[in-house]
Amino acid sequence: MSSTPAAAAASGASTDIAAVANSPILWIFALGVFAVIFVQTAIYMKAARTAGTSVGLDNRDLTRALRSGAISSVGPSLAVVIVAIALLALFGTPAVLVRIGLIGSVSTEVASATIASGALGADLGGPDYTQTVYAVAFIAMSLSGGAWMLATLLLTPIMKRGGNKLAEVNPAAMALIPGAALLGAFSTLTVAELPKSGLGAITVAVSTFVMAGLLFAAKKLNAGWLKEWALGISIIVALTFAYFAHTATVA
Repeated sequence: MSSTPAAAAASGASTDIAAVANSPILWIFALGVFAVIFVQTAIYMKAARTAGTSVGLDNRDLTRALRSGAISSVGPSLAVVIVAIALLALFGTPAVLVRIGLIGSVSTEVASATIASGALGADLGGPDYTQTVYAVAFIAMSLSGGAWMLATLLLTPIMKRGGNKLAEVNPAAMALIPGAALLGAFSTLTVAELPKSGLGAITVAVSTFVMAGLLFAAKKLNAGWLKEWALGISIIVALTFAYFAHTATVA
């Protein structure tokens, strides 16, 4: 059996992941996905402005709401970008853009790829991480994300009907449930990180105190802009603290 690079590439046994991970067809599909996202974003923003006008919100309130949403997304997006950069060597730019950039759940995507690689007896990013393993891992990641979207498509109308019935019975409960769900989801993610390392727990505490301090200052100073930037600032401060604390520990 020939062991030349050409033969290895033809059989999928090559470890040159970049040769297939950055192929033009993947770039075309990735750009197509983001084109759909941009169109959806424009449609949703237009619908939001129409709905806001119908309930009496003026352009100033609508602009402030859109600005708050954009600023609040900076912090979480920054965390995803940092992890995405680390994964470029494993999955290539198109795959990272579509999987990590679109879904945003790094742990889920990497877990899917790890399970798929393990099923073929290979380690993700290891010496036996061939083009064939990469293709299977990419398919597993795509199927995992697709199942999420399908579940959302099927379950959202059911949950909407349930929410409408609950709102009729107890409007106050329906007002509390979304906030409680978000609080529970983020609390679960945070608590899961605490036992991993002492530095991680301290970083969470730093981020918590910074966020609380900024919100307190925003309330006292009646500074709406500070409340909008609080999430992004707290994450950046926590990341900066973690970097320098880790550097000092290693040194």
